[in-house]
Amino acid sequence: MNKGEFVLRFQLTGTEVADIQRVADDLALRYATVEDERFHAEALVYAQELPRRLRRAIIDYRTGEVSGSFVLSGLPVDDSSLGDTPADWRDKPNPTATTRYDLVFYLVGCLLGEPVGWGTQQDGLLMHDVFPIKGFRDDQIGWGSEQPLVWHTEDAFHPLRADYLALMCLRNPDGVETTAADIADVKLDEETRESLALERYFILPDDSHRPQSWAGEEQQDPRLGRLLARSRERVESALASPKPVAVLFGAEDDPYVCLDPHYMQGVQGEQEQAALDKIGEAIDEAMGGVVLEPGDILFIDNYRMVHGRKPFKARYDGTDRWLRRLNITRDLRKSRHARLTAASRVIY
Repeated sequence: MNKGEFVLRFQLTGTEVADIQRVADDLALRYATVEDERFHAEALVYAQELPRRLRRAIIDYRTGEVSGSFVLSGLPVDDSSLGDTPADWRDKPNPTATTRYDLVFYLVGCLLGEPVGWGTQQDGLLMHDVFPIKGFRDDQIGWGSEQPLVWHTEDAFHPLRADYLALMCLRNPDGVETTAADIADVKLDEETRESLALERYFILPDDSHRPQSWAGEEQQDPRLGRLLARSRERVESALASPKPVAVLFGAEDDPYVCLDPHYMQGVQGEQEQAALDKIGEAIDEAMGGVVLEPGDILFIDNYRMVHGRKPFKARYDGTDRWLRRLNITRDLRKSRHARLTAASRVIY
């Protein structure tokens, strides 16, 4: 880590790792992917079989009083079994190479809430890949590498954005640093705080939701087709005419934050931009970093923290950094109008 001890750490014991692997062994006999809706239906039951000490630590973290981030360490990753880091998320040499890791990652995430996906991201998959893709090397997106990924709230433009962002490291040979800052550590004057609490800031959809990242054909189910079309229309509407929001909200003395500076450029009033510049400088001062090792799982409170990534030189030779990513909501019902069924986890 760099500045500050912004992250709460939990180290698994050998016995706890063995207990977790037994649960994964059971599930891996029946599920080849965490995208299976039958797995979603019983994941929380299996999550209760994870070690009690881990469950207690995650629940303590969930209160939001201890830390905005949590790192779970000690899960083993067999690098040789992964094969090459894929060149593109659409074309994996071995689609099941990450299944056992995904199962455990998903179960731990269930202790915080419900994993969800987006109809406009990676074809509606719940579990996303994060690795460098050549065509995006300079872009402000998880597939970039050459430029710093500017710190931000995940999916800041969307009212149904997740409560938590979770990242599991499978490979990080270059020690690429994930950056983060907790709004509780950000020092602001009262006038700036008051300005940022007003609903008059505009956040545009990020590149991962925009048309150039859409893939796949329309589905056979006409209801799903309508939801997908509506979702894409909302993104296009948010690009053309974004709704004003507050950057700071919740309790006045302990606020939440919603901020994505790269996608707020050029669309603010003069006074609003001045306040954004001030909080930007203050967040830079509070910024810390963590280098994830294979097997580490990082949880970031998406209401308390902003996060980003340091730049790195990708090789595109199958050895690059590779993370898996989950978005987790504490209240699945609030998105019911945007999901195909009550059991579905994909938001359109």
